[in-house]
Amino acid sequence: MIQLFNTILYQPFLNLLVFLYNIFPGHDLGWAIVLLTIIIKIILHPLSRQAIRGQKSIQELQPKLEELKKKYAGDQQKQSRAMMELYRENKVNPFSSCLPILIQFPLLIAVFQVFRAGLTSANLPVYSFIHNPGTLSVLAFGFLNLAERNIFLAIITGALQYFQTKMLPIKKPAPEFVKKDGAKDESMMTMMNKQMQFMMPIMTVFIGISLPSGLMLYWLVSLLLTILEQKIIFSATTKQAGNQVI
Repeated sequence: MIQLFNTILYQPFLNLLVFLYNIFPGHDLGWAIVLLTIIIKIILHPLSRQAIRGQKSIQELQPKLEELKKKYAGDQQKQSRAMMELYRENKVNPFSSCLPILIQFPLLIAVFQVFRAGLTSANLPVYSFIHNPGTLSVLAFGFLNLAERNIFLAIITGALQYFQTKMLPIKKPAPEFVKKDGAKDESMMTMMNKQMQFMMPIMTVFIGISLPSGLMLYWLVSLLLTILEQKIIFSATTKQAGNQVI
């Protein structure tokens, strides 16, 4: 299983990083990481788009889901059937926002391994047709040591994480449901979503200060691309919904 993981994911991405490092003027590992991040984001775009659209669709159905939970508060079986029917009528897959993220985990692990090897290995295991530089210079942009931790990079990444999380739609329960028992769980979910807006950035900074700057650079660029991706998808979805109403 480990060998299959190395062959399909780890080795191709490691070789791509080395290839980008070789062709970039000055052999700047920082720019190689930026380019690799963009390529990975393009590869993952179909999955990311599905997850973002799925999350937005589910959030838009929250008021109707609140009504169903109130209507069938005493019958969980009928409530589940009614909710699945609502999903089916609106062509929404309740798992569409989480499955693509789970699929990405092996790839993200591979990227972590690639950067760890690229920053520490003295003899990179590259393909025969790719020039092996032996070791990669960890100095990026002329001032950033990618092998060392950088608290400022972690804080900037945390701020971007907050902005990215804040962009996600959070539907508040309708006022007529908030005071009723049938919507307590929805109100609690809304509160948890708001807490995540702050917890995710804090966790990002906490984890980021212990990671080498090379990984944090990847994380930062990935977040920038995710913010751009969300903005484009949300705008397209809103425009499409407006055209349907017209």
